[in-house]
Amino acid sequence: MNAERAEQALRARKFLELHQGPKTLLLPNAWDVASARVFEEAGFPAVATTSAGIAFALGYPDGERLPLDELLEVVGRMTRAVKVPLSVDFEAGYGARPEDVARSTRRLLEARAVGLNLEDSRKSEEGGLEEPSLHAEKIRAVRKAGESFGVPLVINARTDVFLAAVEEPESRVDHAVRRVNAYREAGADSLFIPGVSDRETIAELVRQVKGPLNVLAGAGTPRISELEKLGVRRVTVGSGPMRATLGLTQRIARELRDEGTYSSFVEGALSYPDANRLFRRDGD
Repeated sequence: MNAERAEQALRARKFLELHQGPKTLLLPNAWDVASARVFEEAGFPAVATTSAGIAFALGYPDGERLPLDELLEVVGRMTRAVKVPLSVDFEAGYGARPEDVARSTRRLLEARAVGLNLEDSRKSEEGGLEEPSLHAEKIRAVRKAGESFGVPLVINARTDVFLAAVEEPESRVDHAVRRVNAYREAGADSLFIPGVSDRETIAELVRQVKGPLNVLAGAGTPRISELEKLGVRRVTVGSGPMRATLGLTQRIARELRDEGTYSSFVEGALSYPDANRLFRRDGD
């Protein structure tokens, strides 16, 4: 194994350890090199990506509409720019069959990512959720791809039972738990159930899910300290920061157009030297 591959494997192992406590892993979601460097500079031990954020930044809607080549270009730039582990929101894996997902995963590994999200929402015309058995096969294929590459890829298996409002509300916990526990048996390292924000449901999921639980933070979600007490092992923020940045840009545009003033981009902005410093390479 060459030095670069060995370093990638080391980052993957460190990333997995962050899911094992004692603190909850707070994993911010970046959409480009600049946002990844801001999160790294703030002291986060790892960074994830947001599929929606990258897609929006490149001019696509979310939902695996972003071509794989363009995604991998961004991922490669990010892994070259940050020293912490990078996990990628890989949506449904860019492939309908397990072998297709394995090929896409190999390319993701070549871009030096050390983790990925793999969701069970179908990206085809019929929509809905993938059969759990097929999604489990995709997880096994991803695991084998990582092993053959020599990097213990950290797999965050996601079910969209709550996001897609599958079945009646009272049955969603059981449905989601059955799915993610099957994904855990297939080789997933952590288990992601977005669309849940109330304490009672989160606590029930922690009790029933047989692995580290990832919660998506947003409006109404308990504070990180409370989630930690509940036993949540990983918290992500999805496209929220990117959409907040779009909201700021929209306010800047309106202030410039309507008022002819500048406070919305002057107040709180990084100075030019501080921004420039984020991207200096060793030896510059």
